[in-house]
Amino acid sequence: MKYKYTPLCLVVAAMLGFGPVAHSQSSLRKANKQYENYEFALALENYQEAIQKRTPDLETATRIADAYRLTRQTEQAENWYGKIVKMTGREPMNLFYFAEALRSNGKYAEAKEQYMAWGEEMPDKAEQAQELIEATEMAARWMKQPAVAKVEPLQVLNYANYSDFSPMQYGNKGIIFTSDRGVKPVTGDKKKDQAQLHGWTGRPYLQLFTAEQDVQGNWGNPMPLQDVINSDYHNATASAAEDGKTLYFTRTQVMQRKTHVNSDPTSWVKAAEPEVKDYVNRLEIFTAEKQSGNWSNIQPFVYNKVEEYSVGHPALSPDGQVLYFVSDMPGGMGDTDVYYSLRKADGSWGEPINAGVVVNTPGRESFPYVDAKGKLFFASDGHVGMGELDIFSAEGTQGNWQKVKNLGYPVNTPKNDYGIMFTEPGKKGLLSSNRDASNGTDDIFTFDILNKPVVLAITTLERKQDKQKRTVQELLPETRIVMAQKSLEDSTVFVTDNSGKHFLDGRAGDTYTFMGAKHGYLKMQTTAEVPATAPDTVEVVLLFDKNELEKAIVLENIYYDLDKSDIRTDAASELNKLATLLENNPQIEIELSAHTDSRESQDYNQILSERRAQAAVDYLVSRGIDRSRLTAKGYGKTRLVNGCGDGVVCPEEDHQKNRRTEFVIKKN
Repeated sequence: MKYKYTPLCLVVAAMLGFGPVAHSQSSLRKANKQYENYEFALALENYQEAIQKRTPDLETATRIADAYRLTRQTEQAENWYGKIVKMTGREPMNLFYFAEALRSNGKYAEAKEQYMAWGEEMPDKAEQAQELIEATEMAARWMKQPAVAKVEPLQVLNYANYSDFSPMQYGNKGIIFTSDRGVKPVTGDKKKDQAQLHGWTGRPYLQLFTAEQDVQGNWGNPMPLQDVINSDYHNATASAAEDGKTLYFTRTQVMQRKTHVNSDPTSWVKAAEPEVKDYVNRLEIFTAEKQSGNWSNIQPFVYNKVEEYSVGHPALSPDGQVLYFVSDMPGGMGDTDVYYSLRKADGSWGEPINAGVVVNTPGRESFPYVDAKGKLFFASDGHVGMGELDIFSAEGTQGNWQKVKNLGYPVNTPKNDYGIMFTEPGKKGLLSSNRDASNGTDDIFTFDILNKPVVLAITTLERKQDKQKRTVQELLPETRIVMAQKSLEDSTVFVTDNSGKHFLDGRAGDTYTFMGAKHGYLKMQTTAEVPATAPDTVEVVLLFDKNELEKAIVLENIYYDLDKSDIRTDAASELNKLATLLENNPQIEIELSAHTDSRESQDYNQILSERRAQAAVDYLVSRGIDRSRLTAKGYGKTRLVNGCGDGVVCPEEDHQKNRRTEFVIKKN
């Protein structure tokens, strides 16, 4: 027998080089098999090993990028698609996926470029590309506008590195939500523990948890629902009847594939297109009844048809008469649509009804919710949004939806935002998002809706008399203003420009106080109550008077009923402003004078004007102004401001100019 001699150098080379290559090939084979079986998280571990010693080819790089995309690790997906689009032979769709990853990471300018390139390479997608470019531009504008809400993570309910999402009301002070934190203890047996993990995410299967608030509003520790609900596979997105006796929830079945590709059980990512297509995850709705404190009598929803399509994400209306859900059943308008069923007189559910073209799009609509006032909310990637899933509201009623509205930033972000619920209709609640996670996991966030943003257009004016004794207003430039919002301690200081103008961001429904000061002028304060129905721009005017002795200042809109000196409501409003002026300028003393027109006798008008002046002084005293600072003076018809004297025929508006109330600073 003849032996072949192998040089030592080749043996060493095999140990140092050929061994890792073989190991790399083994890891690659494992990774490909896992990828084809939808086990993307597991596949990524082996792909990472495979590429340590071997530069990935286009197919491997594409699978790695897809696996990151499908596990929602958008930063890594962006990195890999960025490499793929530069490789020879890559598919045009990789430009789309690259753009989507950029957009999801908030890189709107770069995303626009890739959408444009995708539209150029795929002319049949040019229109869609243009729509996405416009959506990125809209999202960038939204992020520059004042926030529509205050959004914060609800740390006590979130479990680090795991997903927690889709909270719904559960009892009086509780919620039920979905989590993949796991309900079974780790055994230490690798095979048993591995069996508890979902290969798609690398984390345990989705299960339902509950949490309650105490009287102080503090959340207790989340607890898994009893085993009869949490079966061994996915159980998620539940909705409880108001009486707490019936629970609607989603379960997933693995079905042998007969028709088209359906969504992953978690349904917040689109399905992959791996080569092995024998099985598919499908969703079903089940109900459970609470008897003697325990859940039992698990029953399938009558319109489940797991052999052909998914039905999931149940959401019961507050009155229990409408059940909303999501499905990809035939006849829909997109990947998944919102449907609803009406409760019949006998308690059963009517045939599913598609929510219609106003709500549903060619994309994905999911996670419906109806608040206490019957308003519909849902997540969608088909309506114009900021990135992946956004939360929308719809006005109207079943079968007659009219107005779909994006809830805006930061309720929505470039990431996935969905699964909303309100603890106070229209004002505050909880939502789900993966905005803070690099590994694609979701958290529950609290939100407080802020009022509609408005622009406060501030103008500073000087009030004075012209040579004809007429009161006029002129722009007062470079005036210092301190603005404070009611109930907030912070204030804003600014100076109006050369035109006496300044613009600030405000919100409808809020109240603002403005304190103005300028050398040589009395301090001025005004309050602006911005109504909830305010227009986009709200005008705020501050009227300043010079701090000069013996200069008459006419108070506008001080009217009295004929032959009376009672302070009318409209006059009181103007005198309130004067009281504020005196409060802010405590060093001044004034004379408050009343004047009449020429009609009636000298004595009559003199007495009437004195009574009116005294009534105005008494009113100011009732507002807390020290009487020692005020002098009442009636001038009758002795100081007419025009030629409408005795016997002269004048129009009523000229007589009105003579019937006036003035004040002059007597001491400073």
